[in-house]
Amino acid sequence: MSDKRTYFIVDDDRVFIKLLTKFLSSESVAIVSSTTSSDALKEIIRKQPDCLILDIMMPGIDGFDLCKQVRAEANLNNTKIVMVSGKAYEIDRKRAFDVGADGYIVKPIQPEKIADQIRRIVDDRIEMTFWGVRGTLPVPGAESIRYGGNTSCVSLEFPKGGLFIFDAGTGIKSLSDHLEGENRHQVEAKIFISHPHWDHINALPFFTPLYRQGNVFEIMGPAHGDISIRELIAGQMDGVYFPIEIKEFGATVAFKDLKEGAFSIDGIQVQTILLNHPGHCLGYRIDYKDRSICYITDNELFPKTSRFYNSAYIKKLTDFILETDALIADCTYAEEEYTNRIRWGHSATTEVVRLAHKAKVDNLYMFHHDPGQTDTTIEAKGQQAQSLLTELKSTTRCIIPKEKEHFMV
Repeated sequence: MSDKRTYFIVDDDRVFIKLLTKFLSSESVAIVSSTTSSDALKEIIRKQPDCLILDIMMPGIDGFDLCKQVRAEANLNNTKIVMVSGKAYEIDRKRAFDVGADGYIVKPIQPEKIADQIRRIVDDRIEMTFWGVRGTLPVPGAESIRYGGNTSCVSLEFPKGGLFIFDAGTGIKSLSDHLEGENRHQVEAKIFISHPHWDHINALPFFTPLYRQGNVFEIMGPAHGDISIRELIAGQMDGVYFPIEIKEFGATVAFKDLKEGAFSIDGIQVQTILLNHPGHCLGYRIDYKDRSICYITDNELFPKTSRFYNSAYIKKLTDFILETDALIADCTYAEEEYTNRIRWGHSATTEVVRLAHKAKVDNLYMFHHDPGQTDTTIEAKGQQAQSLLTELKSTTRCIIPKEKEHFMV
């Protein structure tokens, strides 16, 4: 692929082509277009664009048929195909992927986001967003402005539009506002709960897409004894703790109890591991093509000097996160803080750094900060982590994500 990419737009609406060309054109992107789908294939074969942007409802050959024709051309195997259509129906979205599309964007487009949306599809990247990075309690106020004060919530959005959400702390309200602001016509997502401590589930009732008809969700997480994940979620909405009960959900919502294991969702591999935390707590590993992301929060790593140190567990966890691109990990305490919080179920940052280095992790994302820590002390904790990485001569990068910060993986 050359440094300057070529995007080829096929749409019978000249005004839309003009607008899309304006939003997508840059020093790194050249735009070619056609308003006649029946004549476009020969030019597409000649140009071999990096990305083909197709309307669906066109006279002559519609976008589905043109997509199939392009996919039949061996010389166009590397061309990404994005459907940009006014058809907001799930049946059309699924058909687009069935005939070989790599992405589906519903009109009207968002001018400020369309270039990034298409670039992510062309690069085949996962968009990872942190909506809440704190643990235990939300922390409002002037001392939590830089990194944010909301509790655990992270989302992964895949090139084909799949949405995975990890935990439902108060950060999920910001994700809810984001989805509402995008005016998404239909939201489908998998919600993975690490465990039912309140800072990981108590904002789920404020996730407004759950109340919208047409949306589809599956909420997954560990059962606790004979209490299913559905009962755990419903329990905090039984009228005593919250005025709206689970039966008020307008979306289609399914529940699934998880244990340690592995399964697949639309070609995305999901693995789970039990973590060292009071009660049943799961960590997750997501593998998509040649990339992986691990979500390991609420996990205590005892130092080797501790009588609670378990070498078998460390080996198991190291293998689970081995060579991952992104490790989102419980880094609740600075090393000096941890000595007074042993067996509270959370880790000292230095132990997480040693684990990440041993597992050859590419990027360590420090997560689940103690509510008593300010932006300044979180920064100091990050410096402590970086000093140890330098001492270890590690190739692992340490990142302190901010609330609403996006990363491409």
